[in-house]
Amino acid sequence: MKSYKVTLGLLLMNLFIAFLGIGLVIPVLPTLMNELGLTGTTVGYLTATFAIAQLIVSPLAGKAVDKIGRKIMIVIGLFVFGISEFLFGIGKEIEMLFISRVLGGISAAFIMPAVTAFIADITNLDTRPKALGYMSAAISTGFIIGPGIGGFLAEFGTRIPFYFAGGLGTLAAILSIILLSEPNREKENYEQSSKDKTGFKRIFAHKYFVAFILIFIASFGLAAFESFFSLFVDHKFQFTPSDIAIVITGGAIFGAVSQVVLFDKLTRIWGEIKLIRYSLLLSALLVFLMTVVHSYFSILLVTFIVFVGFDLFRPAVTSYLSNIAGNEQGFAGGMNSMFTSLANVSGPIIGGILFDIDINYPYYFATVIIVLGVVLTFFWKKPANESSTKVKVRVAAD
Repeated sequence: MKSYKVTLGLLLMNLFIAFLGIGLVIPVLPTLMNELGLTGTTVGYLTATFAIAQLIVSPLAGKAVDKIGRKIMIVIGLFVFGISEFLFGIGKEIEMLFISRVLGGISAAFIMPAVTAFIADITNLDTRPKALGYMSAAISTGFIIGPGIGGFLAEFGTRIPFYFAGGLGTLAAILSIILLSEPNREKENYEQSSKDKTGFKRIFAHKYFVAFILIFIASFGLAAFESFFSLFVDHKFQFTPSDIAIVITGGAIFGAVSQVVLFDKLTRIWGEIKLIRYSLLLSALLVFLMTVVHSYFSILLVTFIVFVGFDLFRPAVTSYLSNIAGNEQGFAGGMNSMFTSLANVSGPIIGGILFDIDINYPYYFATVIIVLGVVLTFFWKKPANESSTKVKVRVAAD
């Protein structure tokens, strides 16, 4: 395998590009709505189509990652991503845009579990938390920078951002073919696999099930928070678009930086399960506080900190899954992606219904759901045979 740093850097770049492409569409959606005569409902379905496609394909993609390999799934995913962005760029009919979003969801379903499994393969128990923290930061940074780049490139043409993303995806696929080598899968990761349940029954295996439920809960809370933040502060505080951009971008950057600085240290102090519990508790508190704060500074402070909770949760649960998944890294990554997608579909839909009743209700509901997740963590134990201590002893003995 090529240098660890080169490999990890390329994997992170692939994730960054994939999520950059998702963010690019945000600033040009109003223009596309006018160009194609789209309604808000249609745009909502267009947004949900990506998550639905990812939701459907993720379990199959996760299984394929374990069967046919990490590298080939990453490369295929990046080429599909490039095609998706080019189609969105040339699309003049709504049908083409929907096809593009379906392909986009499929590409994300391919890339996410493959990269997660790849990182698990090239790291050990000491280096994995930091690598997964970088992975989550790459995702967050793609979301953060995407709208800014999309807005800048749109000055040269509404479709230019999509051609740019398509070109980046294709270039990343070519670089992955040249620079990535299929990782070795250590024997020690596979010992428990022979007795594991097969097929979708594995979702309900004790070592996985609680983690998957918590992924859904946290993703649901984040989706409900982000989807209606702009409408919430517009209705309640008369925020301008620039105010919203400053708060969201600043909060996301603060969360990503905190993640890189804090995640590895906190994982070593508390372990994944306690870090997940405290991250959810922080998120629940901050989401609720959004309904009671009034000043611009307090809104800014709450939004900045709420991203810290969500951004620490994501790599913590990914680290937990990678440590207990053994030779099912692709399956675990695929389920991670699937439950995230499920929340990204249901969160905005339920939040929208509640928002029409009362603008505070989406945040009240998200708070209750996240608190249930906190309670669930108190009944959650890491499988004894997967403890870090035993693995370290076994590695030392080898």
